[in-house]
Amino acid sequence: MTTQQVANQLWQYCKEGKWQKAHKELYCNDVWSQEPQGAQNRYVKGKKGIQAKGDWWQKNVKVFDMKVGKPTVAGNWITMKMSMDTQNKAKGSPRVQSEEICVYNVKDGKIVSEQFFYDTNG
Repeated sequence: MTTQQVANQLWQYCKEGKWQKAHKELYCNDVWSQEPQGAQNRYVKGKKGIQAKGDWWQKNVKVFDMKVGKPTVAGNWITMKMSMDTQNKAKGSPRVQSEEICVYNVKDGKIVSEQFFYDTNG
């Protein structure tokens, strides 16, 4: 797949909330993922690590709404804007509106890294 094809498929999966399918089909085995300083699960490596991170998210975060902007491709890089309306499932947690920039690197038709940029309290 070209980077543009990966971007188009990733965007479609993200819009549909099919994260596990994206991870299985579009990610290389030794992919790594990085969140900003202060975020939960800041750095993970491998498909299993990313799956565990996704499982943590589903267990701990209620998503009311999520919007994913169309991807922009530059060489082997993909970027998308994501907007979310979420709430931590811990009792008394506030509902939060947030935005982030998602950046992916593609090599040999697979995502080799993902990085997320957003404001944290940490």
